[in-house]
Amino acid sequence: QVQLVESGGGLVQAGGSLRLSCAASGLTFYAGNTYIMGWFRQAPGKEREFVAAIRWSDRNTGYADSVKGRFIISRDNAKVRVYLEMNSLKPEDTAVYLCAAKIASSGRRWYAPLREDEYGYWGQGTQVTVSS
Repeated sequence: QVQLVESGGGLVQAGGSLRLSCAASGLTFYAGNTYIMGWFRQAPGKEREFVAAIRWSDRNTGYADSVKGRFIISRDNAKVRVYLEMNSLKPEDTAVYLCAAKIASSGRRWYAPLREDEYGYWGQGTQVTVSS
């Protein structure tokens, strides 16, 4: 079975940094297929929004405008694990951060899937709280 487990959330002051991790198990890689791993976040009373994504095969990335220049998404060189480095955190970054996976084909033109319904697998999320 596929399982995504986030970790690394917590309480941090505005301007601080935090690194989230998403450990994936059960994702099967075949010839010609890859995965796009994404980070989403959801604050109380707000819709779930796209944060960042990375294609496993070539490390192409995409970011929401709200986090561009502050957050960095990356993947482990060996393990099926994706990271989200969050810098210069703001109170408006407070949310539950969720990891998601979308199966994709290798060698296609890169794009960052922005809609949550494009992703087939989800973790439970980890809470990030930024205090002012």
